Amino acid sequence: MSDLAAPAAGISDDLVRAIREVREKRARRAGIFKHVFLILTSLIMVYPLVWMFAASLKPDNEIFGNLGLWPSTFVWENYALGWNALPVSFTRFFTNSTLITVLSVIGNVVSCSFAAYAFARLEFIGKNIWFALMMMTLMIPYHVVLIPQYLLFLKLGWVNTYLPLIVPRFLAGDAFFVFLMVQFFRQLPRELDEAAMIDGCSPFKIYWAIIVPLSVPAMATAAIFTFIWTWEDFLGPLVYLNNMADYTVPLALRSFIAQDSVSAYGQMFAMSILSILPVMVFFVVFQKFIIRGIAMSGLK
Repeated sequence: MSDLAAPAAGISDDLVRAIREVREKRARRAGIFKHVFLILTSLIMVYPLVWMFAASLKPDNEIFGNLGLWPSTFVWENYALGWNALPVSFTRFFTNSTLITVLSVIGNVVSCSFAAYAFARLEFIGKNIWFALMMMTLMIPYHVVLIPQYLLFLKLGWVNTYLPLIVPRFLAGDAFFVFLMVQFFRQLPRELDEAAMIDGCSPFKIYWAIIVPLSVPAMATAAIFTFIWTWEDFLGPLVYLNNMADYTVPLALRSFIAQDSVSAYGQMFAMSILSILPVMVFFVVFQKFIIRGIAMSGLK
């Protein structure tokens, strides 16, 4: 009996080993296919940036005439000429964009976190109604309220200043970030608040000493998205800013397209490459906070 059982056990082990090898081969083929697919998709996504960088090094007459990416002549002067091509240097435009973006990030994070803390941790009359009304603003397109807001800021004398672009950020006007932080704050244990209240902490002290340190991922996510959206905003500066010296970078790029003369496309693409570098660097440095904030706030 033992002699007969041994071959059977050997055959069984060989079969299991063969099945395992087949599964490993299938897993390797699936992994190779997945990586090839992701690489091809990435190349498709990156192609517009590669084309824009190549166009920034071409003469103007080759940008749309030469279908190849490789320039026949590398015109590095497009960067130097584009920086000072307009009546105002791009140093001023980058300074304006940085000022508006930094203040917008600070205003959004502070004001939206205050509003989210009230909705998530405090009790007051009509909280659910006010929260529902706040959420309803997410369904209103920005263009619907553009004219009323413009008339309001015009009467306040804020048109042709940075105030319409900055002040609303300090008033928790972006319901998206309020909702994101509310979802995050609700996941924090309420026992922390109760323990702090026993120690004599006020609601503001609880917010500052407990909620803020534990909510860095959510606040970092709000800061990153605010930075990206504000830096790339074109419509807001177009509506409220009239003097070229006050233009932001996206609005200055539009000035390269002339309606009655030859447009400097090479210089425009060169400045476009420089304009996206801060966003790319900011995203690469803080991308881990985006993943953590989205995963932990329930935004998915």
